[in-house]
Amino acid sequence: MKRLIAVVLSAGALVSLSACESVPFSKQTQGAAVGAAAGGVAGHVLGGGSTLGTVGGAVAGGVIGSEVGKRQ
Repeated sequence: MKRLIAVVLSAGALVSLSACESVPFSKQTQGAAVGAAAGGVAGHVLGGGSTLGTVGGAVAGGVIGSEVGKRQ
């Protein structure tokens, strides 16, 4: 149950962050931040709560989000 609550709260935060056009950061920085947060949550869930899974997911998500943001 705690995992479900964490995922739902994280998803809500990600949606609210990604919808902000007035944030004073570049698209690349926004993409990296949102990607790292989403990757961290996904890594935590898929890795069974392990630190390695969370950190690995955050790093991978940040890199992917940065690349996607760079192309926008």
